[in-house]
Amino acid sequence: MKPRDLAELCLLAAIWGASFLFMRVGAGQFGPLALVWVRVAGAALVLLPILALRGEFPAMAQHWKTIAIVGLTNSALPFVLFSYAVLTITGSLASVFNAATPLFGALIGWLWLKNGLTTSRVIGLVIGFAGVLGLAWNRASFKADADSINATLAVAACLLAALSYGYSANYTKKHAAGVPPMALAAGSQVSATAALALPAWLAWPTTPLGTSAWVAAIALAVVCTGLAYILYFRLIANAGASNALAVTFLVPAFAVVWGALFLAERPTAEMLAGCAVILIGTALATGLLPRTRAVPKPALNDVKG
Repeated sequence: MKPRDLAELCLLAAIWGASFLFMRVGAGQFGPLALVWVRVAGAALVLLPILALRGEFPAMAQHWKTIAIVGLTNSALPFVLFSYAVLTITGSLASVFNAATPLFGALIGWLWLKNGLTTSRVIGLVIGFAGVLGLAWNRASFKADADSINATLAVAACLLAALSYGYSANYTKKHAAGVPPMALAAGSQVSATAALALPAWLAWPTTPLGTSAWVAAIALAVVCTGLAYILYFRLIANAGASNALAVTFLVPAFAVVWGALFLAERPTAEMLAGCAVILIGTALATGLLPRTRAVPKPALNDVKG
């Protein structure tokens, strides 16, 4: 990548890392549903004028069904799940679980789209999911007390959010290949806004919201979603999708730094080790490390038992 592309990659990672900080600050006062509605509605207001300037409103209208599903699986659902999770666990830990998204994407792509997996990618999936399982097992608990139950639900929410992102990436590849990226970005925020409007209204906080909560919500909308989408699609166009994928490796690092600086979140050795294992597995599973012979998806009639 060119120096400018590298700079934009780091900026994007810093922004998405900060999203976990802002979710942590805003979710406690807004609640997950209301916070995410403000986030996606604000992002739509940022992206729609750009879409209009590009003359791509017809494309958004033409592909509205596909875009709506992307909005639900790539924005509404995972945003709500992560906002719920950070009510209990730190934002930096949530970002580590988010780093498992490419693992779910690779696995779903193999099972659903029949994408071939090399031997190294299979090993990467095993390593990556072992890291996820180990970290989740240590953080979650099945004890009867409220704190343990909340921690278990928070971890489950993070993993479900990563799964949703992984599904959405494959759905986009299969069904939205011909949709202009900005139409997809803006339209997905519009559809997420519409889907969450009623739940957010019903869950809107009855007590006055503090300045910090509003600042966090606006930052999530304008910077972490609106501006981030612009940077992300610009990076794909200039450096390619494979290079843009490298942002996954940097987001947890920035999330840990922001959490430590502003919320006094101290990463544990266990969390850092789990993150390292997950990222090594992700590098192998997504093909960022040397490839070997492909392993075809087994046919249904070859399955015994």
